[in-house]
Amino acid sequence: MTAKAGPLNLITDVAGLRVGNASDDTIKTGATVLLGDAPFTAGVHVMGGAPGTRETDLLSPDKTVQQVDALVLSGGSAFGLDAASGVADALRAEGRGFAVGDQRVPIVPAAILFDLLNGGKKDWAENPYKRLGAEALASATPSFACGSVGAGTGATTANLKGGLGSASLVLPSGHTVGALVAVNALGSAVVGDGPQFWAAPFEIGDEFGGLGVASAYPDVHLPETKLSQHANTTIGIVATDAALTQAQCTRLATAAHDGFARALVPSHTPMDGDLIFAASTGAHEMQNPLADALLLGHAAATCMARAIARAVFAATHSDTDTRPCWSSLAP
Repeated sequence: MTAKAGPLNLITDVAGLRVGNASDDTIKTGATVLLGDAPFTAGVHVMGGAPGTRETDLLSPDKTVQQVDALVLSGGSAFGLDAASGVADALRAEGRGFAVGDQRVPIVPAAILFDLLNGGKKDWAENPYKRLGAEALASATPSFACGSVGAGTGATTANLKGGLGSASLVLPSGHTVGALVAVNALGSAVVGDGPQFWAAPFEIGDEFGGLGVASAYPDVHLPETKLSQHANTTIGIVATDAALTQAQCTRLATAAHDGFARALVPSHTPMDGDLIFAASTGAHEMQNPLADALLLGHAAATCMARAIARAVFAATHSDTDTRPCWSSLAP
């Protein structure tokens, strides 16, 4: 038996998870929410030098709360952290959250990317991200679009538009692993001027064009970046139905960062806030914990690399773009 993509090739191939997106095309930004049918165990690992986060300390294995209600990825830099407030308010209204006496406190960790210099209008009178968070939550379904949507609406890379991407893998053990990512990297997802992707060795079928690996490579010691714009950060989530502890989720998130390095050159720079959450629904125990954990980590990394390429591959044109879409390079 070989590993294969799930039926949707999305993170929601992990049963019990839904994703919602909300976009504001005028501002050129948006928010993305990962929601569970029930609270799920989560961890986090940060490898970028400029992160923006909410409630990530709570995900340390020694902390009291072991499960969360939702995870949020958002544009907007520090303003975007307010997207989690919109999600938390809506979940509280539904009676969801950590029970404290007669109160419910939804646990909604979040991470943001910087998309304030992407051509959209940023002269809002009121922070729009609380609204975008609530709208994203309300739209959460198992099937969702990739590309210029949600947290990837205004995302860019060194030379192309970024976007929102997702991918999944079903392992021979029966466990499913999925990745969701908003790609706004300082570096590039394509080799040189493209169109081949750095993630090409991990592609399944033609999920991001099927062009294979590049036949020539630029000087990898001097990669192209968008350093002058300081408009960076790739943020993502990996999820599985394997039953993991919070410590094991943290290890899964750590392993998934290999996917950033395989798909983006350079990655984890001082001006990126590169961060990955990991989520476990706990539906299926691991029969061989050591071997299964190893393959889960590798699957998380390869799914993340594929999701990054799919994000850039699916980006669509807007008149206010500061970068071309990958489709303009396609043969």
